[in-house]
Amino acid sequence: MLANLSNKWTLAVGCLMIAVTAASADTGATQKAIKERGVLNCGVSTGVQTGMSTLDSAAKWTGFEVDFCRAVAAAVLGDPEKIKFVPLEIKTAFATLQSGGIDVLARTATHTFIRDIELNVEWAGVYLYDSQGFLAKKSLGVSSAKELDGASICVSGGSNYELNLADFFRKNGLKFTPVTANTRDQNEKNLAAGRCDVYANVLSALAGAVAKLGNPDDWVVLPELISMEPIGPVVRKDDSRFRDTVAWTLNALIAAEEMGITQANVEEMKKTSTSPEVQRLLGVTGDFGAKLGLDNDWAFNAIKAVGNYGEIFARNVGDKSPIKLERGLNNLWNNKGLMSSPLLR
Repeated sequence: MLANLSNKWTLAVGCLMIAVTAASADTGATQKAIKERGVLNCGVSTGVQTGMSTLDSAAKWTGFEVDFCRAVAAAVLGDPEKIKFVPLEIKTAFATLQSGGIDVLARTATHTFIRDIELNVEWAGVYLYDSQGFLAKKSLGVSSAKELDGASICVSGGSNYELNLADFFRKNGLKFTPVTANTRDQNEKNLAAGRCDVYANVLSALAGAVAKLGNPDDWVVLPELISMEPIGPVVRKDDSRFRDTVAWTLNALIAAEEMGITQANVEEMKKTSTSPEVQRLLGVTGDFGAKLGLDNDWAFNAIKAVGNYGEIFARNVGDKSPIKLERGLNNLWNNKGLMSSPLLR
């Protein structure tokens, strides 16, 4: 009898400790630390990725990843300039996030099973649906990836793209020689120098490579797309409150495009719009910021800093950029795309 009571007491205490631990993990320690230090530490690509993260000679950061980091800084701290960009190769990116070296990883990191389950990290949505393909010189004389038997292929070592490449060639009974590099920049240099026949990466990277290499008529993207790559911001799995903040910052940027809110008109929309949805998003009504531990103008600040999702896409990788990447699946849901935001209510 006493043994049974003891076991029940031990079980009850254990359950209570688990509940307390789970609650403490959800308290937003990451967000609190960001506010105390006054700076968001955001992991991005290495500063030479055209369209995604570029560091120029004046030490100015630009790119899709950079804009998203600025949006999060504006949402949390009210200022998109209160940010430290941490350039990372993919091999060290997740370890840096796990160790607390950055608060959020906003570089091109594909959501996969192993990364999700084994690395103690979590994706806070998808901000880019990309697909892996192949870039070749037209002089190579190939029109299909299935003609690449025996080819040498540049690819980032240890990346998801290297695994996709191996799967595609094995599936089609073809052989290839990988020429691995740690960065896109080195892959592009290897391709330009003729150290490989073909470059394998996502379409946004291939388009960026063409823009960087010059002479676009000399290159061809082969028609085969060998994978879907859902790419988005990554946070540690032990802080669901901060995950909510990052996810809802992304949702706010998408919702702003749905509602016709832009960087240019956001202030006027906040003052004059009678739409309940716009009023909620821009902090005129409701108390949604407080529920995230933020000011109620969190979304207003993010949109004012970088514009809506469509503006970010167009400016960095779309039709207003040198890359000219088609939006495709990255269109809004009401324009044959996959981008949508949950309801703010």
